[in-house]
Amino acid sequence: MREELITSGRMNPNIDPHLEIWHWHIPLYLFLGGLAAGILFFAALYVILGKESKYAGAVRRAPIIVPFLLVIGLAALFLDLRHRLYFWQLYTTIKLQSPMSWGAWTLMGITPISVIWVAIHIQEYFPKWEWKNVILKDLNAFFLKNKLTLAWVTIVLSVILGIYTGILFSAFNARPLWNTSILGPLFLASGLSAGAATIILFARSKEERLLFARIDILLIVIELFLIIHMFMGFKASTQVQIDAVNMFLGGQYTAPFWIFVVVLGMLVPALLEFLELRHKKIPVVLPVALVLFGSLMLRFIIAYAGQMSRWLY
Repeated sequence: MREELITSGRMNPNIDPHLEIWHWHIPLYLFLGGLAAGILFFAALYVILGKESKYAGAVRRAPIIVPFLLVIGLAALFLDLRHRLYFWQLYTTIKLQSPMSWGAWTLMGITPISVIWVAIHIQEYFPKWEWKNVILKDLNAFFLKNKLTLAWVTIVLSVILGIYTGILFSAFNARPLWNTSILGPLFLASGLSAGAATIILFARSKEERLLFARIDILLIVIELFLIIHMFMGFKASTQVQIDAVNMFLGGQYTAPFWIFVVVLGMLVPALLEFLELRHKKIPVVLPVALVLFGSLMLRFIIAYAGQMSRWLY
């Protein structure tokens, strides 16, 4: 009779609970939040710079989709909650050390601001629009008068929202792949890139399209730098973080990450936008769609791969 020494039963089925608790709701919400933040950032920026008329696509037209993006993202987040009837308890306290608290209150502020931004520019889509209600008419006049202040508040909240989408992951120290400060800047840059690409669709002048093509190329370069920096940091860290990053360097997420995120989501659209800057005829929707696809896939892959990374065994 053969005798076997069992040193661990860790790999036996059902020993550990199911570790993948965040599904499609969370990465979708983070993508839509980052995209909304990117669009609002540039809308507010060009008001502050006094170039609203020159870049009307960024300031007046593109933000019309932001309230819808935020509502869909919040709906996805709501579906992910276990105790949905108690979501309001997030707003009974403020915890500065909690990314969840930061995100909840930032969304509470930026969602109505996005609606206000669309309302004061509604005539861009409906030239004959007039506010019939006296209160709404007075509110519209008030926000138009104080648009610069509104822009400063918007740009601050949009940066917080954009960087929060990455900090939400990095706050989970139990997952080595998420345990890096690079995720905040990376997701912010990704959201700004997606926002810049979307604005290209709403730009009516060639000058505005080319400007945001340049901005998007710069943001893609920043994203690639941050990804390389993050991977190099992991490779020089502990064994568990080396194992985590190896999922992208020969492991099961290698092909999806490098093909969908880096090649199709960054390199190809950057090349197409560069060709457009060189006066080549490129369908506008193609690089925009690829950038948005890459931004979405980045969050999905980081979300799922992060839940597979672990510290022990």
